[in-house]
Parts: sequence; structure tokens; C-alpha cells
Amino acid sequence: MASTPQVGDRAPDFALEGTDGAFRLSDHRGRRVVLLFYPGDETAVCTRQFCSYRDRADDMSGLDAVVVGISHQDLDSHRAFTEHHELTVPLLSDVDREVANAYGVSRLVLGTQRAAIVVDEAGIVRYRHVHTLGMDFQDVDALRDALDSLPARA
Repeated sequence: MASTPQVGDRAPDFALEGTDGAFRLSDHRGRRVVLLFYPGDETAVCTRQFCSYRDRADDMSGLDAVVVGISHQDLDSHRAFTEHHELTVPLLSDVDREVANAYGVSRLVLGTQRAAIVVDEAGIVRYRHVHTLGMDFQDVDALRDALDSLPARA
């Protein structure tokens, strides 16, 4: 298994296709990025999670960060999930689980473990919350608190 970036480590770069097109982490240097790893489209907790972000879209846009969801389903599944629930957070397809492995959140049973990882403007992991059971998630307020806890921007 690949080494897991901890707080203070450089975030592994990656490129994935998503519901809003191609996404490469390094293209977002200079901005904070929130990576929301999740187990699966159309599952109860994941649906509740991403619908909560949709329902608080104004608060999400006020986070001043790029926010993306990542799981192992293919792009067609992500598009259907997004359309069915009118989701507002772009979803990235990590079918081979390389990104989940690089971030230490790939699991045999779940596929992708629920986690929230914040990468700062310089590409350093500044916050990491991995959910042990995956029955809850970081809501908008928790994401804001995580971002607010980061050092001030240079």
C-alpha cells in the first residue's frame, strides 16, 4: 500500500475525470482544495452527505476552496448520481482506486473510505479526517471549521 500523506506532508498529485471535466490537483496550486472521499453513489449516507452540500450551496461557495468528491464509481455513475439529486459538488472517478490508495483511504469492502482532506495553497495536507465506520460525514460547518483552522494565507 502506498504511503499515506499525513498533516504536513505534500499531497500526492493526481488527475481524474469528473462530472465537471478533467481535474488535476496541481492545477489548483494557489487555492485550498477539499478532497471528499466517499464509498458510493446512491448509498444512504453518501446521498445524505452530497445533498446536504447541495442544500447549503451558498455556504459551500463561501468556503473559498475548491471542493470535489472522489469515489471508485465510473463517470456514468457519477453523472447519474449528480443528475438524480441535482448535486453541486463535482465528483471525480477513481475507478482503479489509485488516488484512494495514495491517500490511504482504499478499503477492500467499502472500496473508498469516507474522508475529508484539505490541501493548502502550496500543495501540503493541512487537515485529514478519516471516518472509521463511514456512517457520518463532515458537514459544511465542519469543513468551514477545518479551513478556518489553517494558517493564514501568505
